[in-house]
Parts: sequence; C-alpha cells; structure tokens
Amino acid sequence: MNQHFTASAETGSQAGLPPQDVVRLVDLKRRFGETAALDGISLTVRKGEILGIIGRSGAGKSTLIRCLNGLERPDSGEVFIEGREISRLGERELQPLRRRIGMIFQHFNLLSAKTVEDNVALPLKIEGVAKAERLRRAAELLDLVGLSEKARAYPASLSGGQKQRVGIARALAARPALLLSDEATSALDPETTRSILALLKDINRQLGLTILLITHEMEVIRSIADRVAVIDAGRIVEQGPVWSVFADPRSDITKRLLGTIRPQLPEELAARLQPSAGAQTILRVDVAGEAARGPLLSDLARTVPGAFNLVHGGIDHIQREPVGTLFLSIPGGDAGHLAEVIAFLRSRQARVEVLGHVADPV
Repeated sequence: MNQHFTASAETGSQAGLPPQDVVRLVDLKRRFGETAALDGISLTVRKGEILGIIGRSGAGKSTLIRCLNGLERPDSGEVFIEGREISRLGERELQPLRRRIGMIFQHFNLLSAKTVEDNVALPLKIEGVAKAERLRRAAELLDLVGLSEKARAYPASLSGGQKQRVGIARALAARPALLLSDEATSALDPETTRSILALLKDINRQLGLTILLITHEMEVIRSIADRVAVIDAGRIVEQGPVWSVFADPRSDITKRLLGTIRPQLPEELAARLQPSAGAQTILRVDVAGEAARGPLLSDLARTVPGAFNLVHGGIDHIQREPVGTLFLSIPGGDAGHLAEVIAFLRSRQARVEVLGHVADPV
C-alpha cells in the first residue's frame, strides 16, 4: 500500500500539484436534478492544517465530503487526495485510498455488539492485520483518547463524549493522512464539545494530522480551525485564516453565521436606533491585528477633540491575533466632529459603520 501511494504522490507532483497539499479540489460540480449541490468548488487543504468548512443546511457540505471520500462522483472537476485524482477511480482502486481517510460522524456509528477495543480495531481487521497487532494498536489509540479503562466495555455503557472518543480512535486506526469530521460535535453538549475539540487539536499537534471539519457552528471553527471556508448554495463565498474572516467578514452569509458569537449592539440600544439625526450617533468599529493591539481609544481622545463614549464591545483573541468590535456613541449635532472621528479610526485600519442615531444620550 505504501508503494502504491508513493507512486501516486509522484504522479501528482508531475501534474503540478504541490506535494504538501493533502486535498485539492478543482472546479468541482455536482447537480441533483435542477439543484446545483456543488457549483464550481476549488479548495486546498495543506498538510498538517485544520480547515473548517461551514455553511447552513443544504449549502453543499454533505455532497462535498462524499466527493472527498469517493462515495459521490462529481459531474465535472477534479478531486486530488495526496496527489492522486480519485473522482474517476473504480471501487477496487478506491479501497486503499479510503484507508488514507479517517471519518468521524455526528452519531458515532459504533457497532453495539462489539467492545470498544473491537470497534477501534475494526478497520484493521477489514484490512487483514493480525489480531495481536490490531489489539496493540487499539490499546495505543484508546490511551491517546483517554479511554484505556473502557477497552472491554460496550458502546451502550458510554456517554456521548466517550462514544465520540471511540469514533476518533477508530478513525485513526489505519494511520490516515486525512481526518474528515462531519458535524462530529453537533450531538454533544457544550462542555463535551469543548473536550472533543481540544482532543482533535491535540491529535493534530501530536501526529501532524490534517483535519477537515464540516460544521454549521462558528464556535467550532473559532475553537480549532486554522483556516475557514464558507460554503453557500454550492459555492465557496469566502475563505481565509479564521481570525481574518472573523474580523472582517465580507459575505452576507458569513456575517449571519458570525452573528451569534460576534459582539452585537445591546438589544435595548438597538431598539432605539433611528435613521435621522439625534442626540447621539452610534458607530460600530471593527479592528484586528495591529489596529487592535494599540491604544486606539486613548489615541482617538488625544487626537480628535470632543466627546465620545464606549457603550459596548471589547477585544478578543483568535489564533493569537486580537480581534475587536467596539460600539461608540458620538454626540450629535456636529457633523464635522463625527467625520473627524471616523477618519481617524479608518486611518488606523479600523472598519467603521454608522448604525444609526438615538434621540436621548446613551
């Protein structure tokens, strides 16, 4: 098997595919009747990175992941896994390639009649690995996911988080190059979700494993991913480093998906907004990177004479980069002062939006 995939990687390099790309999708299209499930998807997943793909239900995420593991064939376009184009391979040729791809699922997909160690060892049994080696590998992986004491237990006795840990161990059994996570935490409570995401991040660091996460939860992306791609109606509408996309979302769907975790104007104040001039003008100020590291508001107070008030917001850190959203109120009636405030903030690479006005002081 190793010789087979070495040859495949060489073929990919000759075709101009960088060897560090574990996944490369080129103009992928798939229709079901009149519906374009995938409409020209091009995407790269680099070796050792965690890429999150996020979108609403029906955006094309499930079709995309099925094309990646060879369960769905695209109508056109190319799917490269470790340098080999797989979309037109027969089932026999796909079998060894699928061993290079581990899968973890929303509902765990464990066999209830088998013990935990037998579930973990199952891919190796299918591959024809000797029993002693299967059990040794299962013990190693159960230790990695913190479930050594559950080796002889059955899935029915496990919590949801424990079942997902078993699913992760099973996905790693054949030493895959790529781990696909299909909504793996959406059936779990928030605390368990955090522990599973921390485990995946540890596995990524320890093993250098490439992970592709499919999710509809921005908090999952924020917690673990290096890069994010936003899919909508079968198209990638936005992608980039997580901190950058969170700091400055460009597409409407990204803004809506981020709405639950980015700071928002308090409801009481939002209800008072009006389009016409009033006692106060409310600004939304988004900053990231260097613009968020400096004393922005102190510099504003020193540079632009006149009052302003911070009414909500703050600075967070994503991927060790500061990302902030601030809501400022500026006294109304002086258009020149407002223009100076906005100009200063924009000179510091802040993104400024006038949300509206309120009739009474904030």
